[in-house]
Amino acid sequence: MSAAVTPAKEGADRHCLPADEAAELLRPAPWQRFAVMGDSFAEGVGGPCPGYADVSWPERVANALRATRRGLEYLNTGETGLRTAQVRETQLERVLAFGPDLVNVASGGNDLFVPEPDLDAVEADLDAVYRALREQKAHIFAFTVADIFDAFPELVEFRTRITALNERIRAVAGRYEATVVEMERHPVRNEPTLMSGDGIHFSMHGHAVLASEIIRNLAQDIA
Repeated sequence: MSAAVTPAKEGADRHCLPADEAAELLRPAPWQRFAVMGDSFAEGVGGPCPGYADVSWPERVANALRATRRGLEYLNTGETGLRTAQVRETQLERVLAFGPDLVNVASGGNDLFVPEPDLDAVEADLDAVYRALREQKAHIFAFTVADIFDAFPELVEFRTRITALNERIRAVAGRYEATVVEMERHPVRNEPTLMSGDGIHFSMHGHAVLASEIIRNLAQDIA
């Protein structure tokens, strides 16, 4: 995706970075091997949104990195439906073998769709994943889950669970000097086009905003 073909609505959205600006922000970055692991959020699941390019957030970030460096290697092991223990069991070894220097871990949401979520177990699994990645000197980034429940009141029963999960994500990230991209209270969280029709995954509007926030945060890390 280039600035020349960015849809008009996305181009006018102050929360979305133009492709050329995103690339420039990451020009000084040292990373050459980018990995994304986790559930459907990592996989890049999301519905279309008129006025926004049909490009998932992982691809947007990878494109921004590719734009100013040759030979970027990119691996995405994200898989819809996985809980955090499954992400650890089925993806960590492959990601470690890839040898990334930049990694996103997006997991925990599926662990909430049970009568009594075990967030202690989620945190323990995340901790094990982060620890293994940091032992290989990878820089890790994560993002908190957006609180969309004013716009989607039918899902408000999940607010407490999302808040608790975000606290666990921040706690683990803090132990391993990982970057946390804060989406929980982001200004766009209540915009009606942010989410796909399922009310769970970001639409391409949400993907564009998330990718921009990730790039801004990573740029601060290397400033």
